[in-house]
Amino acid sequence: MARKSEMPQVLPPQLPNLLAEDAVRAALIEDLGRAGDITSNATIPPDATATALLATREEGFLSGLPLARMAFALMDTSVRFEARAGDGDAIEAGSAVASISGNARAILAAERVALNYLMRMSGIATHTARFQSRISHTHARICCTRKTVPGHRAFDKYAVKCGGGSNHRFGLDDAILIKDNHIAVCGGVKLAIDRARAYAGHLVAIEVEVDNLDQFREALTASPDAVLLDNMGPEKLAEAVAINTDDNGGKVKLEASGNVDLDTVKAIAESGVDYISSSKITMAAPTLDLGLDIVVD
Repeated sequence: MARKSEMPQVLPPQLPNLLAEDAVRAALIEDLGRAGDITSNATIPPDATATALLATREEGFLSGLPLARMAFALMDTSVRFEARAGDGDAIEAGSAVASISGNARAILAAERVALNYLMRMSGIATHTARFQSRISHTHARICCTRKTVPGHRAFDKYAVKCGGGSNHRFGLDDAILIKDNHIAVCGGVKLAIDRARAYAGHLVAIEVEVDNLDQFREALTASPDAVLLDNMGPEKLAEAVAINTDDNGGKVKLEASGNVDLDTVKAIAESGVDYISSSKITMAAPTLDLGLDIVVD
């Protein structure tokens, strides 16, 4: 039976400025091209100042403010950015999330880069929150995968946490995940886990993917840290949970993956698994509509 999670207080996610700076700088350089913002340069005096509001046009969850702030700061360090909400906050349609004041040319040159990050990351956070809300009555957690935009993985995964989701591994180097192709080449589930255990350091987690309950039982004999139950329906998942409880004391964490969407995630969670991973929270998330408007006196 699924049970509701009793989670400790979760501290808000953090995105180091140093991590964001190179990406935002590259995005600005891409947009400015060879001659800079020729529209603003042609129409606005160099010393003109302005105030603008960043506002959301639909409800959702906010993510990406550190990158938006960075975009304006890299164009002009004297531009003032005042946040009116924080990443991870639920925001209502029409609400302002930040005000920006300073050199008008700098504000307009940074506008699109700032909004691109905010709209994409807030979209991921909002989509993640939709998934997590469907399973909030269980102890299961929704997780992202490595299916992220190349070069933007840290930002996609940060946005998932802003939406109340959990991060799976960040890359090939931070955990061992033995998938079906590894097993096919290696020659067996238990053999692959045993080899991984002999190779890995004591702090490296080992997870193995299985396609059926026979493979699952074989995996349990090798005591991995987690088992990924791939493309199993809720009934098979519940059977795996029962086997893990009866034969193993529930020691191995169980993760469901495959055919996970907003229509199926509730039944999957109610099977009793610990985690549900889905690429849809990063790869199929619609953007959240935000805009920047100059405040005219």
